[in-house]
Amino acid sequence: MSIHNQSLLDDTGILGIEDASVVIVYTEWNDAVISELVAGCDKTLAQYNITKVAKVKVPGAFELPFAAKQYWEHTQGTGAQPGAIIAFGCVIRGETPHFDYVCKGVTEGLMQLNLELPVPVIFGILTVDNMEQAQERLGGIHGHKGEEGALTALKMISMMRKMQKGK
Repeated sequence: MSIHNQSLLDDTGILGIEDASVVIVYTEWNDAVISELVAGCDKTLAQYNITKVAKVKVPGAFELPFAAKQYWEHTQGTGAQPGAIIAFGCVIRGETPHFDYVCKGVTEGLMQLNLELPVPVIFGILTVDNMEQAQERLGGIHGHKGEEGALTALKMISMMRKMQKGK
């Protein structure tokens, strides 16, 4: 694991979140990578006894922001809104400018949701040159981005709850 990601594995600050709910929005494109990201996320959420997990599968990375927002809007007023949304995708560089367009669009879309929604939207999008780099982010030298995405969501839920109690 990268030394820069070591502090993420520290679970300090994840308190009183057993009743939290999370939605995982993920792509069907690059399924071998995405399945591993989601599995790592599921494993980490289970370690913290998070059982309220919904999943939404979309065709590609570009659709992630739309699906995340639609899920949020669909659950408004139902009492089933998530405490965090985790978006997983994998964009592998090809021989066309498509990579740049998709990466920029997905990044901007998810960032906009982070500013609009009252819950954190976690960016779990791998943007890599090849499958080897993707594998390095599935438990290789760069950690496991699925597990890290879950920990980030839990830390953000915990932080937001602390802030709400302080009001």
